Amino acid sequence: MLSTEMVKRLNRQINLEAYSSSQYLQMSAWCRHRGLDGCGEFLEQHAAEELTHMRRLFSYVNETGAMAVLDKVDAPTAEFASIEVVFKQTYDHEVMVTRRINELAEAALAEKDFSTFNFLQWYVAEQHEEERLFKSILDRVAIIGMEGRGIFFLDREIGKLAAQRASAKA
Repeated sequence: MLSTEMVKRLNRQINLEAYSSSQYLQMSAWCRHRGLDGCGEFLEQHAAEELTHMRRLFSYVNETGAMAVLDKVDAPTAEFASIEVVFKQTYDHEVMVTRRINELAEAALAEKDFSTFNFLQWYVAEQHEEERLFKSILDRVAIIGMEGRGIFFLDREIGKLAAQRASAKA
């Protein structure tokens, strides 16, 4: 059985994952509106992945006999100065989510809630991958650059990444 405080923490994470999905979907629309379809597809896939993260938490809370509670989700940012800013904000957001997951795991351990601690290990590993992924995109931005045709080549590279991720899931 989850403590009242753990249920509150997990519900906050559920809603953070919903916000993450919303933000990445909005970023996808921004990209597509500017002809960056590769980046748009990648971010749309990532938005769907964040919903999967939310549902996984949602199910866990309900399976424990507690009740998952959805709250209002803040409107995502819709305008960005550049595609570089989009991916920098995404990376920063994932770093913050990692911090929140680590805080959840720490709280579960402090409460000796080993079931929740064990459940959260998937998220700990997933966040490591998320940070690595978005850091690698920022590295590509730095290598390719945003001058001249750089944006075109970056979009093409991110589009390839989206296609690889889609075929890996198929």
